[in-house]
Parts: sequence; structure tokens; C-alpha cells
Amino acid sequence: MALINVNNLTFEYEGSLTKVFENITFNIDTNWKLGLIGRNGKGKTTLLNLLQGKYEYKGTISKNVEFDYFPFEVKNKNRMTIEILNELAPNAEDWEIIKELNLLNTNPEILYRSFNSLSGGEQVKSLLATLFVKGNNFLLIDEPTNHLDIETKNNLVEYLKKKKSFILVSHDREFLDKVVDHIIAINNMNIEIQKGNFSSWQENRKRQDDFEKIQNQKLKSDIQRLEIASKKTSNWSDKVEKTKKGTLNSGSKIDTGYVGHKSAKMMKKSKVMEKRINKAIEEKSKLLNNVERNDSLEIKSLISKKKLLILANDLQIKYNDKPIFDKISFEVNEGDRIAIMGKNGVGKSSILKLINGKEIKYNGNLKMANELKISYVSQNTDNLKGTLKQIARKSKINEGVFKAMLVKMGVSNTEFEKDISNFSEGQKKKVLLAKSITEQANIYIWDEPLNYIDILTRVQIEEAILKYKPTLIFVEHDETFVKNIATKIIDLEN
Repeated sequence: MALINVNNLTFEYEGSLTKVFENITFNIDTNWKLGLIGRNGKGKTTLLNLLQGKYEYKGTISKNVEFDYFPFEVKNKNRMTIEILNELAPNAEDWEIIKELNLLNTNPEILYRSFNSLSGGEQVKSLLATLFVKGNNFLLIDEPTNHLDIETKNNLVEYLKKKKSFILVSHDREFLDKVVDHIIAINNMNIEIQKGNFSSWQENRKRQDDFEKIQNQKLKSDIQRLEIASKKTSNWSDKVEKTKKGTLNSGSKIDTGYVGHKSAKMMKKSKVMEKRINKAIEEKSKLLNNVERNDSLEIKSLISKKKLLILANDLQIKYNDKPIFDKISFEVNEGDRIAIMGKNGVGKSSILKLINGKEIKYNGNLKMANELKISYVSQNTDNLKGTLKQIARKSKINEGVFKAMLVKMGVSNTEFEKDISNFSEGQKKKVLLAKSITEQANIYIWDEPLNYIDILTRVQIEEAILKYKPTLIFVEHDETFVKNIATKIIDLEN
């Protein structure tokens, strides 16, 4: 049995005021199929990089396996895709890569286009084809399902079912349940490993959180009582000190020697008590545990004048003057939550862009109610620039509410003064979502809103949608989210 041993791992980024990890210890059996979970910004990718030896750290990491990291690093994305894949898998034949692309229902012609001209889904699929033929070491797989349609995710599920020896970072609950047999969770206070899939971990976590909430309440009560006792002791100490100057002997002369000796003795006793109480407060504070805050998000949509907001008849999106899917007809009424489903490249995002007012060529009819206000979340975060304050001012939204939504999503307020370019992809996507739900709109249009978003935030977003019932049109490949949220589905392949 091979092991990866991590002992007393401590790491912080240069210039950071807080440590990412502090004295972390755990062991991993290399035959496990591990799912790595945790809030955005908790250090999941950092941990994978530490295992690869990319950063200097304190403590020890011992291993007797070699690692391969996915997604593979692509240098010079302007090159032909086939050139890049041949470089990543030098022992693989072209026909092997083409075979895997066919199994992923992807046209092999993408091999003969520049990598940066491919869609996000096509890029991931080409790298997956390389992964399947490469012949790998212990895999470190970092969020492989972003941009992937459901069919391709199922292909990846079948591949990983046959594999052992990997750590998988993913926020897709159903995907994790299908492929992992252990969970490693980065919590507020520690890192824990449990046997089982995500659902079994979540059930255990809920029981643990319920227990810790009771324990934390008791600890907070104890701390409050000790703080009151500490304050009383401090006041008593000050009162004793003052007697040195105010006590008279027989009403005529201050006996400074006697009173001074007495007050010094009492002062020492009170300071010992105060120190003991403060130590007890500190120790009990450390016991406050891993209960995750799961504050409710708010979505305050506008009430529309008409129930029917959008009507589409025989709609077809056109590329190069050719329709890319069969005619579809649908209507959007106030309160509908409509999921648009289909493979990568079938035109889902184009429908959202068309509704949002972009110049997209189409056949058929599309009618929209007058004076509709739309809040749009794009698939990528490339247009995010500046600070949160600048984004709030440009979008004309309440800065305080906007930042409060981000805090509820797990973004630390220490990040607020940073330029958005220094945010992780998950944090950037949270900025887009927080901006959207802060906006008051008749319709919310979200294009793959959950890419890079952690599981706890996904649950928060689901709960807010079910509570406030906004009108929503969205594209999303998280099957659990779609099942929980959608009231209607438009399937472009049926």
C-alpha cells in the first residue's frame, strides 16, 4: 500500500496576512478515488500545487508516486490543437486521439484549428481525449467538468470509474457521487478525510454541524460568563489599588506600609485570576469549530406589468447563414425558471445572448414585452475589471448590498480592496452572481453560472431561487441544480 503523507504542513503566499494552511497533517492511500471539496479560496488548487512541489512550505510531504495535473498546461494557444496534443502525449498516435474525440461526440476537425479558437467545452474535450490516451501517473484533476455538457461528463464518469489513484476537485455533486470513494474536505479549522461519496459526507457533515452548533452555543455562553468574571476581577483589582491612597489609620494618618502590602497581595491574586480566566476564554474560543455559515441570499426581482414576457415561434439560431438546430417555440411567463439543455456548441448560449439583445442571426419570431429589465451573467469573466467599488458604481447597484452578498458567499472582506484580476475564477464568478442578484430585474439570464462555484454556494443560490422565485432563463450542466430549480426545460436536441 503506497501512501502520500502530509505532516505539519504550513503555507502562506508572500505578502498575505493569513496562512492558507497551518500545521495540517493527513495521510492518503494512493488506491483511493478522492474527491477534494471546500469553499472557493480555501486552498484546493494550492494543495494540489504543494503536492507537486511548486511552492516552498514548512512541514513535510512524502510520497512514492509521480503526479500528473489536469487540465494540462497549454503553452502558446495560438498553435494548431493537434500540435499541442502531440506535445502533451508524445507516445499517442493521432488516430487514438481522434477515436477518443469521437467517443466524446466531438468533431475531430477541431484538431486542425488553433486552440484559442475553440470554445471552452471544445478545449476541455480535446484535453480529455489526451488524458484518456496518455497513460497517467497519480492524477490531480482540477475541476474538469466546467463547460462540459452532460453527455461528455458521463464519458468522463465512465473513464474515472475504471481508474484508481486520483484526487478530484469538483463542485458537481452528482459527478462526485458517481466516481469517488473518499472525500477530503478543507473546512474552516481543519482538513478531514471520510470514506464514501459526497452524499454520505454531506449527511455526516449535517449531523456534525448540528452537534457542533449546540456545543458552540455552550462555549459562547461559557466565554460570555468568563468575560464578565474577568471584567469583575479587573474592576476589583483597580479598586484595591486605589485603597493605597485613600485608607486612613485611626482617622488621622495613612498606613501606607500595611495597606500597600495588603493591596499588592490582593492585586497579585486578582491578576492571577484574570490571567486564568483569559486563558480559559482563549482555550474555549479555539474549540469553536467547523460549522459553515450558510447565510441566506436575497433576490429582489421586479414585478412585471404583463404575465407573458417572451414569446418565440419557430426560432432557429444561424451560423454562416445555416440553422444549427431544429425550430423551437416557447414562451416565458413571470415566475418561470427555464433551463436550456443540449450538447456543447448546439446554440444554447446564443439563445441567451439573443434574448439579452446581442446581434445574433436567427430565423423565426421572437417577441419580448416592453420595458423588460434583464440581468445577465455571462459564461466567462474576461470583462471583469477594477475593484468591487468600481464595479458597483458602473453597474449602478448598492455597493453595501453587493458586498454583503459576496460575504454570504464566502468571500472574505479582506479581498474587497484587491483588483478583480487577483481573484480566483470561483471568486470572479461569485462577483458576477452577486452583482446579478443585487440588480432588480424582470428576468435573470444566467449562462453556466456555476462554473468554478463551490458546493455550499450552489446550495445557497438554489435556496434563494426557490424562496424568491425570480423569472430565470439559464444554461447549466449541474444536473442536481437543474432538477432542483427548473420549472421548464428546452432541450435543443429534442
